[in-house]
Amino acid sequence: ILDEDKLLDLMESMLQECAEENVGIVADYHSCELFPERWFDLILVLRAKTDVLFDRLSVRGYNEKKRSENLEAEIMQVVLDEARESYDLEIVHEVPSNTVEEMDSNVERCKAWVEQWTSNNS
Repeated sequence: ILDEDKLLDLMESMLQECAEENVGIVADYHSCELFPERWFDLILVLRAKTDVLFDRLSVRGYNEKKRSENLEAEIMQVVLDEARESYDLEIVHEVPSNTVEEMDSNVERCKAWVEQWTSNNS
């Protein structure tokens, strides 16, 4: 069971230390309503078509219940809606992640964002 207070306290100190050193940080989590808006400059919500997601989850050995939960969340765009409700719309980006080519493109976009952030914050 996740101790949210402990997690937030730990992350707060890590983010403060990074800010003092003018270093960016990348955080990966499956929900966003937990985190304060002030922590992030960019929110990426990875999306996948349901048939692609079903196949990925099956290969990973997810049981039927877990696959159904994940597929329903994707269909209802739960994470995207949470991100849009929790953060400024200008920093929330929906990113397709269906094919290797899209994933490669996403990596290149992330590199470009990091380079721009570094340039802006040097």
